[in-house]
Amino acid sequence: MALVGPQERETDSGIEIRPVYHGDDLADFDEARDLGEPGQYPFTRGVYDSMYRGRLWTMRQYAGFGTAEATNERFRFLLAAGQTGLSCAFDLPTQMGYDSDHVRAEGEVGRVGVAISSLEDMRLLLAQLPLSDVTTSMTINATASTLLLFYQLVGEEQGVSAKHLRGTIQNDILKEYISRGTYIYPPRPSMRLVVDTFAYCEKEMPNWNTISISGYHIREAGSTAVQEVAFTLADGVAYVEAALSAGLAIDDFAPRLSFFFNAHNNLFEEVAKYRAARRLWARIMRERFHAQKPASWMLRFHTQTAGSTLTAQQPENNLIRVTLQALAATLGGTQSLHTNSFDEALGLPTEHAARLALRTQQVIGYETGIADTVDPLAGSYFIETLTTQIAERAQVYLDAIDEMGGAVAAIEAGYPQREIENAAYEYARSIDQGERIVVGLNRFTDEGDVSADVFPFDLERQKLQVARVRDIKSRRDANAVRVALDDVATAARGSANLLYPMKIALSRLATLGEVADALRGPFGEYHPH
Repeated sequence: MALVGPQERETDSGIEIRPVYHGDDLADFDEARDLGEPGQYPFTRGVYDSMYRGRLWTMRQYAGFGTAEATNERFRFLLAAGQTGLSCAFDLPTQMGYDSDHVRAEGEVGRVGVAISSLEDMRLLLAQLPLSDVTTSMTINATASTLLLFYQLVGEEQGVSAKHLRGTIQNDILKEYISRGTYIYPPRPSMRLVVDTFAYCEKEMPNWNTISISGYHIREAGSTAVQEVAFTLADGVAYVEAALSAGLAIDDFAPRLSFFFNAHNNLFEEVAKYRAARRLWARIMRERFHAQKPASWMLRFHTQTAGSTLTAQQPENNLIRVTLQALAATLGGTQSLHTNSFDEALGLPTEHAARLALRTQQVIGYETGIADTVDPLAGSYFIETLTTQIAERAQVYLDAIDEMGGAVAAIEAGYPQREIENAAYEYARSIDQGERIVVGLNRFTDEGDVSADVFPFDLERQKLQVARVRDIKSRRDANAVRVALDDVATAARGSANLLYPMKIALSRLATLGEVADALRGPFGEYHPH
């Protein structure tokens, strides 16, 4: 919360905060006065009528580093500690479509996530994990379809039908151009891959969430809460329009759309943000796209606490930040949650820190009582006013993007990128000038800050991964792989669904990088202006 003057305060999005709120403040906001019920349109109060009284949110801790074996070990550690869903981070080469033995992967293999180059890597990643019972989220975008197919192939090898596999791929390529940068192809062919994945999963993997439309990285890049809602929903609109243009029926694919939001520091603005996003999306899906199923109107979302708010100074303070951010997410009605470890400003989470992060969720879920009633902050004059103000300000952005021709055209024109850059500059300036207090960073600093243990990076594991990729390439049927990759490139030059030839190629031990290269030829690579 920014302090503007002795008596003036505003949220991080610049919304004025009054000293006190009254019932009369809701007079101009019809939707704030007539909230409806949880589980009913417009879902301001939550997408399910019982919410956490029926079942707590999925506690899905994000993990991934080094080799598939190392990450599998961390997954099993977290499941044994009570985690209820898996969430996988991939290293930069995997995200960018390069095998671990590629020259551009050197120094990055397994550093910020797990390295997955082949079907054999995925087998090791998922070994002894109960794929029939657990849901798995994979934070992957440009190569999302490839990782999904690896997962399907391993699931089928384990005897789990593709129709019974449950999880989510992020698969949100538009936000990569806006805020993150792990893209391969230009926006329009990338959108084709997204839509082909929608169509493939409708037929082959009906219980899989085909996209997690992500505001998280938009917020991490420096956006305000309002911009996070607006640009995320604008991307969602673009995906819906692309799917409709490809001939998919709205009520066939919309129920499998999901979202991914940030949980930042301003507790009440964050709660209001989630409620506003649900309301806006329900209106978009029912009134703009004329979806008929209530499941198509629901904005279901995963939340992660804000990595950008964590400090290397006094790292234990991050435990308090993460707890309050997690409280905002759960008060706001998230469907699943990742809580960051307190040491992540220093390196990958240690087991000790990862366990504490999971325990944070468990304490909130089982000891605080917030799960005892649905939407416990409903009716608060402040929360309802703020919810409506965020929705109205986000709608202004949505209208502006529509006037530009939609999210893809706006991205190509650099509009959301500029808006986020301006917001990020103002946020950083306010910290530098002491207008915004960050405990331990620009106020209440200590001479002898307590440091945390840093997760050790194992170079030998990187070498092991590179050797494994080279071994696979040396002993597979090279001719069968070449024919399959040619089929992928041929499909890319035409209009057939790409995932079917891709699956054949991957089953023959074509690598992730080779499939990406087969598409680079017809699609080209994206180079920002």
